[in-house]
Amino acid sequence: MSDHESAAETDDERTTIRAGRNFEQNYRLDASEAGEFLIALGEQLRDGDELTLSDDEWELPFQFGEPIELEVDFEGMDDPELEIELEIPGRTDETAPHVA
Repeated sequence: MSDHESAAETDDERTTIRAGRNFEQNYRLDASEAGEFLIALGEQLRDGDELTLSDDEWELPFQFGEPIELEVDFEGMDDPELEIELEIPGRTDETAPHVA
């Protein structure tokens, strides 16, 4: 079996996370890995209207809308900590009603 076939089988075995389900996964990364993730996320936000997040076990496709909320929270006392949070709304296919 080639590496390509192994990758294809792995993709087929991933659980797809869909609407109607809650999902949460936490990771502990080094700064380089976090930076690569943020770059890839930023490129998807910049270039399209759908994000796809995945790892070896799951895949989460997400069609997003706007505006995206960005929160920067700095706690400078004792052990300083910087928290950066994005809230990305889902896109709806709803249209405005017609005026007669």
